[in-house]
Amino acid sequence: MPDQTQRPVLTTGIYYQDPLAALDWLEKAFGFERVMVITDQDGKLAHSEMRFGDGLIYVGSPWSEAIASPRSIGGKCTQTVHIQLKGGIDGHCARAREAGAEIMQEPEDQFYGDRTYRARDPEGHVWTFGQTVRAVTREEAEKVSGLKIEGWV
Repeated sequence: MPDQTQRPVLTTGIYYQDPLAALDWLEKAFGFERVMVITDQDGKLAHSEMRFGDGLIYVGSPWSEAIASPRSIGGKCTQTVHIQLKGGIDGHCARAREAGAEIMQEPEDQFYGDRTYRARDPEGHVWTFGQTVRAVTREEAEKVSGLKIEGWV
């Protein structure tokens, strides 16, 4: 188990109407690993944490009127989660599809050197997965895309 005292600088929380089912699905479809699950006296999820590589997400249920699952608001999302894979993006997409993810964008090479795909989970959250497949300079990306790019690292 990873050292719980070492937290990433940035962590996101994802909210589900059925967060316990989401934990199972995120493991099966995307390969997340549960590292902490806290339930209350009634067996309801109080807090959970999942890791993917050195990334961390919190999975929970809505805890105020300002928090909602996309399922409860007509499928709309106000954010997407991006996961950068080290390899195997096409197989990862196939795994997600097999688990029931809606593949919104098939794996496709991008002008900036990554291959990406987008998937929607059963409650409507949108996930983007990317894998760097080739090194591209800022100048090359600008030429191919027609965009002006600042801050290329």
